[in-house]
Amino acid sequence: MKNFFNEFRNFAVKGNMVDMAIGIIMGTAFNAIVNALVKQVFMPPLGILTGGNNRLADQKYVLRAATEEAGEVAIGYGVFLESVIDFLIIGLTIFVVIKAMNRFQRKADDPADAEVETPRDIELLASIEELLKQQNSLLQKK
Repeated sequence: MKNFFNEFRNFAVKGNMVDMAIGIIMGTAFNAIVNALVKQVFMPPLGILTGGNNRLADQKYVLRAATEEAGEVAIGYGVFLESVIDFLIIGLTIFVVIKAMNRFQRKADDPADAEVETPRDIELLASIEELLKQQNSLLQKK
């Protein structure tokens, strides 16, 4: 049982767990921003353009009007469209952020780039790669 708790402690204090927690917290905060952007900025004009309501979520196709005996039966397509637009905005934003991060990562990993200081481990790997190339060329000459 002690081994189990030691393994869990090692798992919990490693950087991966902390990175994941930070990512979840940032994702939750980012979700609030995107929801506000979609619901308060994009949806009111789209709602007016599509049917006169100020919210797209209010858009629906009434199959049966409400009566005294039964309530209204309607297809609420506005909520679906709002969810699709929300998904597209989140997807586009994540794509742009990851694209920028990858660009910075490639720039940091490029040993020929003098603008950014190359991390020590990358320098060592580049040196090892160069030595292996030299060794292979010497072995091929024999």
